[in-house]
Amino acid sequence: MPRPKGKLFVISGPSGAGKSTIVGKLLELAPDLVLSISYTSRSPRKGEIHGKNYFFISREEFLKKIKENFFLEWAEVHGNLYGTPAEFVLENLEQGHHVILEIDVQGALKIKEKFPEAVLIFIEPPDFKELEERLKKRSTESEEALRIRLENARHEIELAKYYNYRVVNNDIKETATQILRIIREEAAK
Repeated sequence: MPRPKGKLFVISGPSGAGKSTIVGKLLELAPDLVLSISYTSRSPRKGEIHGKNYFFISREEFLKKIKENFFLEWAEVHGNLYGTPAEFVLENLEQGHHVILEIDVQGALKIKEKFPEAVLIFIEPPDFKELEERLKKRSTESEEALRIRLENARHEIELAKYYNYRVVNNDIKETATQILRIIREEAAK
């Protein structure tokens, strides 16, 4: 009997909501899930590894890949380009693997257009003050960049209404467990 096709899960949320940490915990809890690693034109933050966190490429390389239709979706966020590699995602779905995309809201809405069956999960901070504190603690942004991220976060939270699920991140393990439950229930449909 042919193996059923995999399902596509998109996890988004504003900067500082804890997406990367939650996705890391999710993969620990369910190693059978496949994470698609995005490409970006931005520079790595301290501790980020090429090929693990992102594929870091130049803006010129990124633009070339756009012309080659390399990406399933791409977007410019905070002045940097981010994109999802099409071939990797499509091959894994075809093989019956459930694929997770950790992408921004713009990209998620593009994915939903192309794949209406994709399940979109939005991670929210407990409140806006907490989000601001988390971003300040990261110490990776200038005051201006922080202001822009917070403005963008307000806009992204407004767009969460287009998602299938909204999950508040009060606790990393609890949030990852809740998302895994969603993934298992959706995969069983």
